[in-house]
Amino acid sequence: MDQIKVFIELTRLKKPIGYMLLFWPCAWGLTLGYDFNKKLDDYFFYLLLFLSGSVLMRSAGCIVNDIFDKKFDKKVERTKNRPIASGKVSIHLAIIYSVILCLLAFIVLLNFNTFTIILAICSMPLAFTYPLMKRLTYWPQLFLGITFNYGIILGWTAINNDYLYLSIILYFGAIFWTLGYDTIYGFQDITDDEIIGVKSTSIKFKKIPNLFVGICYLIFIISLIITGFLGDLNKIYYLLLVVITFHLIFYQVKRFDSKNTEACFKTFKSNNLLGFIVFGSIFLGKL
Repeated sequence: MDQIKVFIELTRLKKPIGYMLLFWPCAWGLTLGYDFNKKLDDYFFYLLLFLSGSVLMRSAGCIVNDIFDKKFDKKVERTKNRPIASGKVSIHLAIIYSVILCLLAFIVLLNFNTFTIILAICSMPLAFTYPLMKRLTYWPQLFLGITFNYGIILGWTAINNDYLYLSIILYFGAIFWTLGYDTIYGFQDITDDEIIGVKSTSIKFKKIPNLFVGICYLIFIISLIITGFLGDLNKIYYLLLVVITFHLIFYQVKRFDSKNTEACFKTFKSNNLLGFIVFGSIFLGKL
């Protein structure tokens, strides 16, 4: 039982915000490309596959991240008690866990078409090199956005090989969504990160955080508008787009306080709700 508890802590299974932020883009891409004149059996089956894959890959990603960041995590107040940093789990065992999770994710992946399988495999280097980016550049959040939102394209190609540009437009905007919310998240550790030499957009734009996050979210909103227009979505989509804009600009940007750690995390977590609203807007906009 102790090992199970440590495994759950290692993979962050009690913190669903991580795998949900990975899942929502998959659901957006799938919903945007699905023909709802057909039976919904395949649609819900693929949703379940993407949710399973998101949980498995995010869990494996957390382990790899903690292996790379072991020395850094020991020096940061928020992360010093993580299983690998605190010595509860050896790196050898952690690698075994990660490999098993990846194999399970690959079994899930085999349910998709060949093109989607190839695209997903091509994204693997992105997923597992992200932890290194914070050592090399002040833009690791941008790299995370490219990785986390790749599911939009996978969701689209899972059932649709035509008009790929529509998913790419949404993918481009969603990258800036992640860039915004992960910059907010980064302010939790900014003091420790500056001391130990970890780079982030939170540090780079610490003098103008609201402006930077606002610009990121504005690009995301514009991409949603263009996606709705080119995808011929109905009025319900645009009605919910107003709600999305309000949440991003007035709730997240206006209320964002970079010096309040608790508020930063609360604002970051609200993006799970936002992901659901975007999902609902695309779903209803297609009906």
